[in-house]
Amino acid sequence: MKINFIILLNIFALVACASTNNPVISGADWGLVDSKPVYLFTLANSNGVTAKITNYGGIVVEFNAPDRNGYMENIVLGLGTLDDYLAGHPAFGYIVGRYINRIGGAKFTLEGTEYVLATNSLGKHNIHGGRRNFSSKVWDATTSSNEQSATLSLSYISADMEEGYPGNLTVKVDYVLNNDNELQIHYTATTDKPTVLNLSNHSYFNLTNCKENVLGHQVIIYADTYTPVDNELIPTGEIVQVEGTPYDLRQWTVINDRLTDLPKGYDNNFCIKGTSGRPALAAEMYESKSGRLLQTYTTEPGLGFYTAYGLNGRNKSPQGVAYTSSMGACFEAQHYPDSPNKPNFPSTTLKPGETYTQLTIYKVGVRP
Repeated sequence: MKINFIILLNIFALVACASTNNPVISGADWGLVDSKPVYLFTLANSNGVTAKITNYGGIVVEFNAPDRNGYMENIVLGLGTLDDYLAGHPAFGYIVGRYINRIGGAKFTLEGTEYVLATNSLGKHNIHGGRRNFSSKVWDATTSSNEQSATLSLSYISADMEEGYPGNLTVKVDYVLNNDNELQIHYTATTDKPTVLNLSNHSYFNLTNCKENVLGHQVIIYADTYTPVDNELIPTGEIVQVEGTPYDLRQWTVINDRLTDLPKGYDNNFCIKGTSGRPALAAEMYESKSGRLLQTYTTEPGLGFYTAYGLNGRNKSPQGVAYTSSMGACFEAQHYPDSPNKPNFPSTTLKPGETYTQLTIYKVGVRP
């Protein structure tokens, strides 16, 4: 009788949610990794916008947004099954940790101690946290919803010296889809030993649902300066004005218009104008045929803009579309790359007793 009563309560709760059209979240079995269960969660708001996110790497598998006629389509690059992701992919949609982008020479010195990291970029640098970074972890998951939003909370404990990074790090990432059509990503973390930390999300966006590449998309990035890099994409330590360079994206610019000067596409950190601790509008991307508009807000001082020239045709979306060069653009909220080795860059040091916090918001809408 007790079991039946609980079932009835669940049915009544579902009916109540459906009748009020509140945001909801549901989960489905998606497989196993290292004997741990993997789920695919679907978050839906009251406007019909949905996001599918898995606790394997915190990957955003789909983000379905309306065009100017209200037609919903997926605007992120993703794969159809867990096995597809396990077979390898170019960083589709995952939580990046412990450090987004690159640390030059795969080492840094903190409080007099040198730490040597895993090398996974050109055989000598550390990128996105190392060989078995947060993208390959099965995160613990809990869910909740209310009248305004649906939330997927993921947590993971990264052990001391994992991929060479010091400190037992406790990380929590909340994905919140609200009725303002925002996918908010809240990050918090604590450590028991001084360490460096620079978390982000690595979603590739294409506002045409991959019917076309992103070269015809228009972008604007609210940054007066950027951090130039050497030929191995390690920052030189300079902070340079964008004016007069191909990196001046302060006005609406078609991505393809600058690629004559940037044959490898964009892979750069922009220094965002904003108030520390408060989310600032960092970038916008617009696609004229669909009318879709993507806005990126962040509390971070930097934004990595990447136009995905490295994608290859063997990766296919859930719709069976083969991904090729320039099929996606990333807007990676971040501290500057190689900050632990660049004293003039904003610090990424996290100490015991402190709490790392970060908020990134991807907001979808339309323009006439």
